[in-house]
Amino acid sequence: MMSDLFSPAMVGNVETRNRIFMAPLTRSRADDESDVPADMAIEYYAQRASSGLIIAEATQINPVGKGYIRTPGIYAAEHVQKWREITDAVHAKGGKIFLQLWHVGRISHTHFQPNGNAPLAPSAVKPDVEVFFDGKKQPASMPKAMTVEEIKSTVEDFRKAAAYAKEAHFDGVEIHSANGYLIDQFIRDKTNHRDDEYGGSLENRCRLLSEVTEAVLTVWEPSQVGVRLSPVGNQNDIADSDPLNTFTYAINMLNNYHLAYLHMVEKFPTMGISNRDLKIQESLRNVWQGFYIANGEYDYLNGQRAVESGYADAVAYGRPYIANPDLVERFALGAELNEPDPDTFYQGEEKGYTDYPFLNER
Repeated sequence: MMSDLFSPAMVGNVETRNRIFMAPLTRSRADDESDVPADMAIEYYAQRASSGLIIAEATQINPVGKGYIRTPGIYAAEHVQKWREITDAVHAKGGKIFLQLWHVGRISHTHFQPNGNAPLAPSAVKPDVEVFFDGKKQPASMPKAMTVEEIKSTVEDFRKAAAYAKEAHFDGVEIHSANGYLIDQFIRDKTNHRDDEYGGSLENRCRLLSEVTEAVLTVWEPSQVGVRLSPVGNQNDIADSDPLNTFTYAINMLNNYHLAYLHMVEKFPTMGISNRDLKIQESLRNVWQGFYIANGEYDYLNGQRAVESGYADAVAYGRPYIANPDLVERFALGAELNEPDPDTFYQGEEKGYTDYPFLNER
């Protein structure tokens, strides 16, 4: 039987009522001192509960993993309490929600780091990016190469964060291994210049991903864990000399865990995609053996084609969900979409966050 965007799906052991998923979207509304999600996040996520699966915003696993203003955490009891209010509100409306576990690695600044320390990374390679704080953009700081002890501690923090996410009543978790953040930095040779067991060979460069996955699997069943990758992405000054070979290895390794899904960032709004990258993406899609979530500037029509053709099992939508809490209903009716306001993506409190109209409010 052919599937479409509106057909139910089994994502691991989580049943979703459609295949229109909400991508993780950093919105910078959390408390900047405590990293506790804002009260208004309860309404924000509940508004979007008709999504087949909400993948909640990138959430740092420890204070060192922070690189942006007002991003939430999942490393303390106070975080669990507020996230539980959010997940309970989503579940009350029949929705399903995973939490994305995040560590930014070198995409940070001493401003965000405990005691003003240097950000941690696989190697001391300064990123050519800017970070935002104190009302302006500033160059990211030179990172410090992690010791093996710091790597092991970070793996344990992923495990703890996964346990906190379970306490917070999430339906599962996604390990953020994309977009030039910490795990991606270990995988790719532009940012990983190590000569120990975490660098050099593909096995070594993918070791952090495997160790984090195995740590999370001590808390959650494989059917409740997903991984996000962005093999052809260059966001956050990331690159690899041979992405096809690198990510073929990584995805084959992940196949062994029988996870709930692979969430693939196929392209970014700010990034064109070459024919070479398209071929790499198509090849990698065929390597993955499980549930596949496609992400990357999909609209209704090409999302529907992706699912109907069997290329994707679900499609994750980002910016359309910012402006359209009832995106599923609008797609079903062929209704016009609200236009998102980029000026309020990362600021504005309720404005541009919970005040986009539903169809019945027009």
